[in-house]
Amino acid sequence: MINTSIDRLRYLCDYVPARLREISEVEFAARPHPDKWSKKEILGHLIDSAANNHHRFVRVQFEDTPTIWYDQDNWVRLSRYDEWPADQLISFWASYNRHLGQLVERIPEASLSRHCRMKDGSTVTLEFLITDYVVHLEHHLHQLGVHPDTN
Repeated sequence: MINTSIDRLRYLCDYVPARLREISEVEFAARPHPDKWSKKEILGHLIDSAANNHHRFVRVQFEDTPTIWYDQDNWVRLSRYDEWPADQLISFWASYNRHLGQLVERIPEASLSRHCRMKDGSTVTLEFLITDYVVHLEHHLHQLGVHPDTN
């Protein structure tokens, strides 16, 4: 299962940037509703997700059941992704996810069963966090209008 997630993440890093660059700056910045994120903000949320999961993927390997969560709305609001150039967001997203792919493929198999505590108090394994990260990523890519094929 973990190898499938790693392969999928690599594929997305290769496929997605060109598709995102096809979106005009105006469309990328437009909010569908005042209470909804723009495509830039959704991509920014994916960068924040990468940053927070980076902590999880590393810290779970050496801390005993760390609690790692974040307030996604405040992260997006305070990062002000709506003011960033789209190409900068796209490049940063791709680079960060390539980094995560390199990190994840080097995690020892024995570490995949280590646990992380979530905000609600539940615990999940590192393997679950990695596979769920890719599922979450694809969910938001669909919101952006990017529909990657299966590789």
